Amino acid sequence: MDSPRSGAERRARLQEAKLYLVCPASAGPEDPAGGALSGLVRASIAGGVDVVQLREKHLADDALTERALELAAACEQSGALFILNDRPDLALAAGADGVHVGQDDMPVADARALVGDEMLIGLSTHSEAQIDAARENSASGSGADYIAVGPIHETPTKPGRPAVGVALVSYAAAHARELPFFAIGGLDRSNLGHVIAAGARRAVVLRAIAGAADPEGAARELRDQLDAAEAR
Repeated sequence: MDSPRSGAERRARLQEAKLYLVCPASAGPEDPAGGALSGLVRASIAGGVDVVQLREKHLADDALTERALELAAACEQSGALFILNDRPDLALAAGADGVHVGQDDMPVADARALVGDEMLIGLSTHSEAQIDAARENSASGSGADYIAVGPIHETPTKPGRPAVGVALVSYAAAHARELPFFAIGGLDRSNLGHVIAAGARRAVVLRAIAGAADPEGAARELRDQLDAAEAR
């Protein structure tokens, strides 16, 4: 599957993006085959999600590619960007808009060599030094297109990863203005205001939407908070 979006269009959409959903390969334990996943994604996009990432470490490559193809099509039809976690090769095969890597995954330069210049690359950051390195590499043309900053709070999706708190968000807001950054880590409607106050205008959520009884309504509530901050 080849996405019709150009790199310029993807980056323009990224600049406008505020709400980013990370989801697993199924919509819950009652959905082991992932059949409800595209419904969750479409509802989330209807509520205001701009970017959807599929993150799944345990599926075989063929099954992961099948889920990625499904979500890439759903995102293209609904107007959101689709990102695959950690697998540049499968991101290409699925026609994803981008790939996201962590500090312990494939280096950004190696991922770029695989996916080319048209695809987005995101990078997780957990410290001031990592933010600085990402900013410098981006300015030189060899870095990521966006960064995730966190985890703000401890989260079960990243066991053993200590929380960084909102201070790192303030640092990113002050020192990485040219590089889009998304606050991440245990964010929901009750604490999103804390990272907004620290300078974030973009946020990544997981359970706050994927675990909600009404994903569209949950997404809309979060998006309204981000939009209100942008309008100030």
